Amino acid sequence: MSGDVQVRIRERLGVRLPRATRPVVGFQHHHEALEFLDDLKARLAKFALTLHPEKTRLIEFGRFAAERRARRGAGKPETFDFLGFTHICGTKVDGDGFQLRRKTQRKRRSHFIHRIGQELDLRRHEPVDVQGRWLRSVLEGYYAYFAVPTNLITVRNVRHHIKVRWYLSLARRSQRTRLSWRRMNVVAAKYLPTPTVLHPWPEHRFRVTHSR
Repeated sequence: MSGDVQVRIRERLGVRLPRATRPVVGFQHHHEALEFLDDLKARLAKFALTLHPEKTRLIEFGRFAAERRARRGAGKPETFDFLGFTHICGTKVDGDGFQLRRKTQRKRRSHFIHRIGQELDLRRHEPVDVQGRWLRSVLEGYYAYFAVPTNLITVRNVRHHIKVRWYLSLARRSQRTRLSWRRMNVVAAKYLPTPTVLHPWPEHRFRVTHSR
């Protein structure tokens, strides 16, 4: 929403606001977040709009969230989903210091695996080489977005599930199939790329963009 005119035009033309209007806003102090929320509600009310009550929330998140909540006995910090990732307050591998952890949303991961399984059923009788090249391109596209630091285990898990779905699909091509898991591992190694981290840590990217 870039301005009043844009909102009025959308209302006049009967165009629904896009589902992408789900911002995540961060504040250092709790009172600032409350003031922003009140101002946002008042702003939207001018155009007869409201925030979704089940999708709008204030959470304590960040470097000191876990420590402060532990002192209050409030449990672990809440997580939030944004742009296909679940964002988590974590610690570094050595346990020294805060680290933002991102993992693929569970619904996104399950939907992707299910959709690939359905497509494999449709492609079941295509040559293995054709199926393999298609799967390679699909996984490479998936890695290009989700292969971020702290998410590698989840991405590897997706590859494993795709391999299992592919094996089951190939095994159904004939009642006399001789496809063993040993042979399947060789086929998977040939066509299914092994995921690696393809994106830098957020602070490294920020340092390059805003170097001094």
